[in-house]
Amino acid sequence: MLMSITSITENLKSLYETDYDKWVLQTVQRLQEKKYEAIDWENLIDEVADLSRRERDKLMSLLTRLFEHLLKLAYWESERDYNYRGWNGEIQNFRIQIKRLLRKSPSLKVYLVEIFEECYQDAKKITIKKTGLESDLFPDKPIANLEQVLDDDWLPTIK
Repeated sequence: MLMSITSITENLKSLYETDYDKWVLQTVQRLQEKKYEAIDWENLIDEVADLSRRERDKLMSLLTRLFEHLLKLAYWESERDYNYRGWNGEIQNFRIQIKRLLRKSPSLKVYLVEIFEECYQDAKKITIKKTGLESDLFPDKPIANLEQVLDDDWLPTIK
């Protein structure tokens, strides 16, 4: 016996809550087959909207981590000699990931400018906690502008 469209959609909504991966695969299959009436549109719309949020969250995380390593390199003198190469490698890694994300979604550059100061402040707090250094050692404003922070050849002046 054929299931009604309503029961198929309800089964998909239930599947969304119990087996996300299977829900995605079935949704893709139904889209490919153009069975639009059997799509769990409510959850699909939420998922598509969430894609942008995930990209923005990822960008914010990457920029914060980049600032964190730039700050450690510039201010954590007692650990610098031992960790310089590792921190420098992480700095390059975060720059590469940010640039890839911006190439894939160029409109995120506007968002990057918007979150620049916030990411610096978050990184400063994290770095202070991780290093045990005094907070007044770190500048209130970002240690560089966006172009410098993303420049593969730029590193902060060693304090």
